[in-house]
Amino acid sequence: MRRDERVVPDVLPDDRSPVQGLGAGRRRRRRRARRRRIIAAAAAIAVVLAVAGGVRLADDVQRAAAVIAADRPMVASDKTVLADLWRVYAETHLEPGTSRTLDLQDGAVTTSEGQGWTMLRAAWMDDQQTFAASWQWAKDILQRDDALLASRFGRLPDGSYDVLDQTSATGADTDVAFALLMAYSRWQEDDYLYDALPLIEALWERSVIEVGGRPVLAADDRQRAEEQVLVNPSSLAPYAYRVFARVDPEHDWAGLVDSSYALLEQLAGQPLDAGRAAGLPPNWVRLDRRTGQFGAAGGDLTTRFGHEALRLPWRLALDHAWHGDERPLRLLEGQAALATRWTEEDRLVAAYRRDGTPAADRESPALYGGAMGFFSTVRPDLADEIHAEELLPLYDPDTKDLTEPLGLHDSTWVWFGMAFHLDELPDLTVTEE
Repeated sequence: MRRDERVVPDVLPDDRSPVQGLGAGRRRRRRRARRRRIIAAAAAIAVVLAVAGGVRLADDVQRAAAVIAADRPMVASDKTVLADLWRVYAETHLEPGTSRTLDLQDGAVTTSEGQGWTMLRAAWMDDQQTFAASWQWAKDILQRDDALLASRFGRLPDGSYDVLDQTSATGADTDVAFALLMAYSRWQEDDYLYDALPLIEALWERSVIEVGGRPVLAADDRQRAEEQVLVNPSSLAPYAYRVFARVDPEHDWAGLVDSSYALLEQLAGQPLDAGRAAGLPPNWVRLDRRTGQFGAAGGDLTTRFGHEALRLPWRLALDHAWHGDERPLRLLEGQAALATRWTEEDRLVAAYRRDGTPAADRESPALYGGAMGFFSTVRPDLADEIHAEELLPLYDPDTKDLTEPLGLHDSTWVWFGMAFHLDELPDLTVTEE
């Protein structure tokens, strides 16, 4: 890992403010209400005309109302939407020349997490140039001597740029390693496999701990010395461990698949710091190394279903879709509170407490994206609604751009959610090699 001496401009291009979601959600609900009023009015007129004998005219009125209510000037193909959103993401969030992933809502810092998201998307989009540049930057700047990645890079007080936090983030390390294996398989570049292997080995050696005789993936590499181990449930990715087991037979990655599902099944019913549990995963949790008991992490590391936890339904759905395992399906079925909230309130908000009650007033594009893992798998009828009413309206087929600015997190998880719903996330992993 080396220090980055480049100077980045104080004002970055297209520095968009965080999206709040509430206004956009209200606009979408107003559009839905308008369409319903138009259709209802047209139906009433059509009935009157039909009674009066104007059956043909009544049909014309209904057809015209349907066109107006649809309010869709153009329809783009699924692949076009995803390709355009990938292009907009790259233009907005990737530093020209390096493909460093910029979080413009957080001082243009780069996290290993964001870099991993870029690499995953580049692999799925068959964008080898962006993938290679993104990985090269991470390898040069973020990768530590032990092969794990430092979690945060940004501007120092003297104006130069360097690593701000050497701690690893296991979810990011997992995503990067998995992206490297997908890249190896897709483009047949051996270097990607050789780069993935030491990262996978270090991930096990420094981030997997034993609790009650079972392996558990901790939140970062500092947890090996802790009695109360911090766990980020949203970082658990059994589909990745299955592939790690093929290329790293020295470690029990298959056992980590089983123990991860056992942990999530046990956690689902734990009230933690609430009176009851609604089945939604928490952002963070602590696990007693000695007793195996769960507890709230405390402080800013909440037990809410929100910014962190929204990723888990997508990860579970991906493993079920690719491998047919029934355990992620059962866990997703236990998240039915999401369907209840959507059908009763016509929206989802950015966070929910452990008991399933809303913990925010605004909507979150990222939460809609992550929750598509649940909806597409368990309630495909509602998934179609959410895709049509909350995700697709973020894209303008006329301009091939976003209809409202999205931050890094929202942009990423909107794309992941849409791509999963549209069945555009193929399993690009290695085989016997």
